[in-house]
Amino acid sequence: MSRIALVTLVVDDYDEAIRFYADALGFRLAEDAPRPDGSRWVVVRPGDGQDGTGLLLARAKGDGQRDRIGDQTGGRVGFFLHTEDFARDHARMLAAGVTFLEEPRHEPYGSVVVFQDLYGNRWDLLQPAD
Repeated sequence: MSRIALVTLVVDDYDEAIRFYADALGFRLAEDAPRPDGSRWVVVRPGDGQDGTGLLLARAKGDGQRDRIGDQTGGRVGFFLHTEDFARDHARMLAAGVTFLEEPRHEPYGSVVVFQDLYGNRWDLLQPAD
């Protein structure tokens, strides 16, 4: 069966991005390996860091990529972080200084709130309805 293993997220700084995704969002650092060209192969994953789609944190090269940092999806929510405990994760993220763009709401499909990462990319924190 096919699956999406990684999604690239263009970032300004590897270590700054690792800190945000690990400390504020609770992701695990799955890989951090130097590359011959001076870049790094940095992968973070939610949960235990073993399964599911990961984020490849790719440092921007050149003005074209730097211009995309924080706006990779044209201002739309482009990333969806599912949780099994919405209240717990929302409170933890608030305490970690994550910026939420609205109040949590309860929709037929689940509990959801839009937040932004350290660069401004929009995410949904979502606990799907049973």
